[in-house]
Amino acid sequence: MTARIAHPALAERRMSAEQAAELILPGMTVGMSGFTGAGYPKAVPLALATRIAAAHDRGDKFALRILTGASTAPELDGALARVGGIDFRLPYQSDPELRARINAGQIEYMDIHLGQVAQYAWCGFLGKIDVALVEVAGILPDGRLVPSTSVGNNKTWLDLADKVILEVNRRQPEGLDGMHDIYYGTALPPHRRPIPLLQPGDRIGEPYLRCDLDKVVAVVESDAPDRLGRFAPPDEASRRIAGHLVEFFRHEIAAGRLGEQLLPLQSGVGNIANAVLGGLREGGFRGLTAFTEVIQDGMLELIGDGTIAMASATSLSLSPEGVEKFVRRIDFYRQHIVLRPQEMSNHAELVRRLGCIAMNGMVEADIYGNVNSTHVAGSRIINGIGGSGDFARNGFLSCFMSPSTAKGGAISSLVPMVSHVDHTEHDVGLVVTEQGLADLRGLSPKQRARVVIAQCAHPDYRPMLQDYFDRACRDSYGKHTPHLLSEALSWHQRYLDSGSMR
Repeated sequence: MTARIAHPALAERRMSAEQAAELILPGMTVGMSGFTGAGYPKAVPLALATRIAAAHDRGDKFALRILTGASTAPELDGALARVGGIDFRLPYQSDPELRARINAGQIEYMDIHLGQVAQYAWCGFLGKIDVALVEVAGILPDGRLVPSTSVGNNKTWLDLADKVILEVNRRQPEGLDGMHDIYYGTALPPHRRPIPLLQPGDRIGEPYLRCDLDKVVAVVESDAPDRLGRFAPPDEASRRIAGHLVEFFRHEIAAGRLGEQLLPLQSGVGNIANAVLGGLREGGFRGLTAFTEVIQDGMLELIGDGTIAMASATSLSLSPEGVEKFVRRIDFYRQHIVLRPQEMSNHAELVRRLGCIAMNGMVEADIYGNVNSTHVAGSRIINGIGGSGDFARNGFLSCFMSPSTAKGGAISSLVPMVSHVDHTEHDVGLVVTEQGLADLRGLSPKQRARVVIAQCAHPDYRPMLQDYFDRACRDSYGKHTPHLLSEALSWHQRYLDSGSMR
């Protein structure tokens, strides 16, 4: 790219962020770019928040329905939530301002599998999309758009919205040009056709986003980095979790159920995920592939040293140091990274066909293998289910990981019954804590309970879990999945009452 806005007609539609914000009216549904803190619009949401605050000062109502790819950043979710500018939000969030208002009942929030959002929009389940507000890295002379550091649902918003506002961010590296693969072959039932992707690195679309140029009502120039935080180095618990998983993979290779290059990896975001990826390098694995949602620092390092040969994702969620490393070697990374729309990165059929190994964090699991990924004490949302369900249900192997305790030991991540269910026992293959790994494949509920208690529970809580299970086996209404209904959630209530589950 020699010029960021190379299309003459679109160059004439340049305006300030404040002018563009005037085009967004109260009650509108706005599809915004952004996936896990990358590729979100930086300028217009801040201007919009200022406009909304002024409207509220006048006594006028002004709130929007905000749809994105996943979480964004303080300049978008935080700024709009702080001024009361959001009345509905989907599909994933992580901003503390937004979270607090959701849990206070002030904002309606729909937690939804990331792989389903585009289909919901195309089917009309989310209503009419009035405006698409999308960050891009550039506009080509023919009007095609160079995607930014995330793709997310941008294709869907651009296709469906009545009006389009483009933010062209000069801070995003020009070398992103050619890193994306935007597939335009999807359709709704009964007109669907097989998606011709056979390996994670296959390119089946085109490098650019298309847009009906007549819908573009504003082009705003920005110059700001993605607001991405740093992950703390893996702690001892994370390293032990990683060690258990690597040992398990070696066991599966010896048993002939996995090859030396495993299967395409899906890794959630966070310290444990980074520790697991680092464990694969230390375990001597080479030439691996990834079919995942987010590439963060740990995976970028593994791509750089050849541990991972090819990675497909929808977002680059990198620390400032990771961004510097990425930009410095961007020509190399462009040969080993493909960024796709999230309807492809999280597509159930592709996850199933490729045979992904899904590795995701959890809040808690119960003794029978049900997993809660999203809520504290059953009612307070943390972030959302994200893409973990897309991969857990459809992957070759589904792993859920967590330290065995939290809050200095006041909370056990293994409980008699989870307070909220995101992934049922039917979709959970492995539960891993620093204490050990429970392989739940091929086991009945009571067999699962025995191995979860023995392998994963913290010693401080193991006798309590065993006591509950023994009494449930004796006194429960049924003996297939034994529960004492009067006690099943008592651990959570005890924590709310006293600050500890003990």
